[in-house]
Amino acid sequence: MAPEPPPLLTMDGIVKSFPGVRALDGVDLEVQAGEVHCLLGQNGAGKSTLIKVLSGAHQPDRGEIRWRGRRVALRSPSAAMRLGIATIYQELDLVEGLTVAENVFLGHEPTAARCLVRRGRARSAAARLLARLGHFEIAPDRPVARLSAAQRQIVSMARALSHEVRLIVMDEPSAALDPDEVGNLSRVVAGLTADGVAVVYISHRLEEIRRIGDRVTVLKDGRAVARGLPAKQTPTHDIVAMMTGRAVEHLFPESRGHTPAASGAAPVLTAEGLARKGEFAPLDLQLRPGEIVGLAGLVGSGRSEIVETLYGARRPSAGRVLVNGAPLRPGSVRAAVRAGLGLAPEERKSQALLMLESVARNVSAASLERFSQVGWIDRTAERNAARTATRDLSLRPDDPDAPVRTLSGGNQQKAVLARWLLRGCRVLLLDEPTRGVDVGARAELYAVIRRLADDGLAVLLVSSEIPEVLGLADRVLVLREGRVVHTAPARELDEHRVLDLVLEGPAGTEEKAGRAGRAGTEEKAGRAGTEGSAAP
Repeated sequence: MAPEPPPLLTMDGIVKSFPGVRALDGVDLEVQAGEVHCLLGQNGAGKSTLIKVLSGAHQPDRGEIRWRGRRVALRSPSAAMRLGIATIYQELDLVEGLTVAENVFLGHEPTAARCLVRRGRARSAAARLLARLGHFEIAPDRPVARLSAAQRQIVSMARALSHEVRLIVMDEPSAALDPDEVGNLSRVVAGLTADGVAVVYISHRLEEIRRIGDRVTVLKDGRAVARGLPAKQTPTHDIVAMMTGRAVEHLFPESRGHTPAASGAAPVLTAEGLARKGEFAPLDLQLRPGEIVGLAGLVGSGRSEIVETLYGARRPSAGRVLVNGAPLRPGSVRAAVRAGLGLAPEERKSQALLMLESVARNVSAASLERFSQVGWIDRTAERNAARTATRDLSLRPDDPDAPVRTLSGGNQQKAVLARWLLRGCRVLLLDEPTRGVDVGARAELYAVIRRLADDGLAVLLVSSEIPEVLGLADRVLVLREGRVVHTAPARELDEHRVLDLVLEGPAGTEEKAGRAGRAGTEEKAGRAGTEGSAAP
């Protein structure tokens, strides 16, 4: 009998230290050809460092790497690529000003005599790679700037395949995708593994790991606490316990039980016939103190556009926004902030945080007038106020002078929330608040959001993860193609029902719900009918 071939990749005893911290402490990883090997762990567990060692971006202090049984030294990303190892990072490094084909072959363009780029050959080769991935609709001549997040992921995969790779590392590839796009990503990965390509897959979505993965390795504090577990057979609570060092029994916290809508509390935020041409149809919305309202829908359904219009970052084409009954100046972020609105945007690193500044500078960014002394900022008062706000949210480390770029994803999100607590906002707009946040930190963020609502804040929540919306929200508005197609208390919905609505979105949903008498507000929405507006 022929001897069994060695694993495609073996990493033994990998150690990597940085000043003051040992990021990897003897990690082992084994990947077979044609498998999806999932790498799990909380933020700070060592996943990013390990894949940077694998990609050649970091050199290990100790340990060895074997490729097809032969010991290798990955001195640079190009050395890893020559072996057949490609890495697709969460923050894609595509060049928006170039076309799809130019991005696919960037740095290794097909050339003719005198080093002239053969653009026709590049377009044809890119088309073949995109067809291999099942995406004939992506034109090689199309500028990357005009692609959706899902299409950009496919272009990054095509670029990796253009190097004849045998192993692809995917870092949070589904973070910006809606459920339908995640399903397509799963089919693409299955096609790659059927061709013998191995995939190292990193995600915080445990159900996705169970669906797409073959084996799982779990990292905690720079060590591999579990290696090669069967992804589909290992219980979720066991994986969570290994990742966090504790059991997370109740991910979504219970409300204190008050119901602002039923008690007749006056709305703090009202939208009347609010619309933006080409983005979302006229909608009505009322948000009361202590209430969490969720917006559920696919990417492109208008969720983020609604939030940004409420916040003044986009100017409505119709309707108005009122805070405590007073109309807001349309399209004015300053007016929204002064009225008590705060926004935690979808992309916190690029849209919310000053990555090169300290925690204190980030937390005080919306309240600088409090610390102004005749044109100067009282930095001591600023740090003390920031420390108080971050301690209320259990931000770690408890150091207002720490650079915000050094924090984990969950703690960076807490810094954004602390900014609005310091400002004293009354309405908190949350767009994908747990994107890129591990399961343990998610539980903490959920508890924070629930506590803020119980303390009287009104919260509008956008999330691509339907269980997150249903687990946190008191009431849910379901969106499809810019229209609200259903409104109901979260307890009356489940994930399958919401998926049916966002994928089908029958035009008469609201009307039928009204006739069935599920709630008077549903009937009102049904009479609104063709406008697709949601009753408050």
